[in-house]
Amino acid sequence: MPTGNEPKSLGLLALAGLQPYQPGADEEYMNEAQTEHFRLLLKAWRNQLREEVDRTVTHMKDEAANFPDPVDRAAQEEEFSLELRTRDRERKLIKKIEKTLKRIEEDDFGFCDQCGIEIGIRRLEARPTADLCIDCKTMAEIKEKQLQG
Repeated sequence: MPTGNEPKSLGLLALAGLQPYQPGADEEYMNEAQTEHFRLLLKAWRNQLREEVDRTVTHMKDEAANFPDPVDRAAQEEEFSLELRTRDRERKLIKKIEKTLKRIEEDDFGFCDQCGIEIGIRRLEARPTADLCIDCKTMAEIKEKQLQG
């Protein structure tokens, strides 16, 4: 259970023990060095999420109690419910990470699914599972807002 005294969560690059990728002047986009950089980044992220799942299971087993006080029992059930929702989102993210790792293996990583242009190293370091360039993602968000509006 977090106590509030833990260090802030590390960024993805720090988590993977990587520095921001610095491409050379004439370096081809998504060459072997770049794809390996993102492969390491994605695998470290996936491992961290899996560790969180394991910690949650352990925490829930260790902390599960049958409190006689209904308020205490409700508080524990709410805490567990929040943890399970978070883990469910992380489970979906793990699937997206695995899909992205497969795209790396198929040499289909780093290019926009809609227009085919380069997504960009910095955008991919910030969001390694991105499959749209910033322009296409912006347009998709605008369309989504209009449909909800």
